[in-house]
Amino acid sequence: MGSREVLGQAARLASSGLLLQVLFRLITFILNAFILRFLSKEIVGIVNVRLTLLYSTTIFLAREAFRRACLSGDAQRDWSQTFNLLWLTVPLGMFWSLLLGWVWLQLLEVPDPHAVPHYGSGVVLFGLSAVVELLGEPFWVLAQAQMFVKLKVIAESLSVILKSVLTAFLVLWSPHWGLYIFSLAQLFYTAVLVLCYAIYFTKLLGSSESTKQQTLPVSRMTDLLPSITGSRAFVNWKEAKLTWSFFKQSFLKQILTEGERYVMTFLNVLNFGDQGVYDIVNNLGSLVARLIFQPIEESFYIFFAKVLERGKDATLQKQEDMAVAATVLESLLKLALLAGLTITIFGFAYSQLALDLYGGVMLSSGSGPVLLRSYCVYVLLLAVNGVTECFTFAAMSKEEVDRYSFTMLALSSSFLMLAYLLTQWCGSVGFILANCFNMGIRITQSLCFIYRYYRKSPHRPLAGLHLSPALLGAFALSGGITAVSEVWLCCEQGWLARLAHVAVGALCLGMTVGTALLTETKLIHFVRTQLGVSRLAHKTS
Repeated sequence: MGSREVLGQAARLASSGLLLQVLFRLITFILNAFILRFLSKEIVGIVNVRLTLLYSTTIFLAREAFRRACLSGDAQRDWSQTFNLLWLTVPLGMFWSLLLGWVWLQLLEVPDPHAVPHYGSGVVLFGLSAVVELLGEPFWVLAQAQMFVKLKVIAESLSVILKSVLTAFLVLWSPHWGLYIFSLAQLFYTAVLVLCYAIYFTKLLGSSESTKQQTLPVSRMTDLLPSITGSRAFVNWKEAKLTWSFFKQSFLKQILTEGERYVMTFLNVLNFGDQGVYDIVNNLGSLVARLIFQPIEESFYIFFAKVLERGKDATLQKQEDMAVAATVLESLLKLALLAGLTITIFGFAYSQLALDLYGGVMLSSGSGPVLLRSYCVYVLLLAVNGVTECFTFAAMSKEEVDRYSFTMLALSSSFLMLAYLLTQWCGSVGFILANCFNMGIRITQSLCFIYRYYRKSPHRPLAGLHLSPALLGAFALSGGITAVSEVWLCCEQGWLARLAHVAVGALCLGMTVGTALLTETKLIHFVRTQLGVSRLAHKTS
């Protein structure tokens, strides 16, 4: 498969399910806003910070390295060895679940059982849900490698919606259950997620006339199970060594990704109520990152991993592939920068209004608006980092991945220290400031790698970080106008004033988008052509 065909598939994977994902996220957003009005800040803090950290840490340590290594493999590999390697995530997940569960129960501060009942059961069920989710890893990797477009979107979105519906029902009808509500909902979410993948592949492999079935490296469901034969090794040792390299790096990346929750959990710098407010704002601020940036990063990591030969110098790569990869990287950088700047500029003037609509006075008063404004700056860095790292990790050799792990170790240590100091100085905003600092360092590392990688070639993908003066002026003007509008119209002047404030923002956004359409013609051409490719591929599949 040529680089342009792979690009078309990656664009299809990133774009064709986006509208469906937006719809599902909107439904979940409304359900969560409804649930939030029936909960205390303390419950939110325990569930969204303490228990979710247990789940995410177990999942991340057990599977992240396996995913990256197995998605980087050769198309002609022995898939039975890959599946054997992926099934090792289950016992690894059990180990981390038991170890971390003991830490959560024995070493961390236990909340007041009257304010937050059934904490112990919550720890057990959240750990169990992580192990259940790992049962679906072979299905997930196979779906990603085959670039099945809507399966991931539908499975994850459906699971989240059903989880939110169950949570809302239990909160209304059995509020005295406490953490049982959220623990059962989490376990239900992971079970539905795994079942969606299992049912899809069961039907697909049972249909011999399906075009997709004929392209799969397996012919029946039992091929996805672990298998032992005397004629070959149990796993592909090249993939296993790459997994170990990614595991060392993933361990450090998890500290950077969830660092503020580790500081909150282990150092008790915030009480459970403040943790709850911070996490709500964090989830609201990262909504766009999860909705748009993460699918793009995951899809185009697969593209770069397939097009570029890992560890090989740019001058030794196929020149057509190099040109396509450089064009894609430049366009993705430009797209990420524009999206991030838009969120940052308009987020400053509309943070308080968004929090008031989402959670009422509990969020819009106090530190909530300052937290969300700070997070808007962080989203800009997240957008750029997602693109630069997806290329960097796809192009690095195993030795470079190992060296990068030491850099991540230094970043992890500095982040934890900086986060602790900044929270002592300026409260929960310090977490976001520390994240911004570390994200800036990670972006710098990736940009240096990209510069060195393309230094001897005629391609300059980092030009995607340059914006026209007219577009920068449009952003600056929009920021000034919306800031004045917030002072005069939001948020204590009534609903008519709020609507006027929204109208001002809409006009400024339209002006900014119009300027981008006129000045960033290369990016617009890339988006149109790739969306066209994805739509054509969707029609012909």
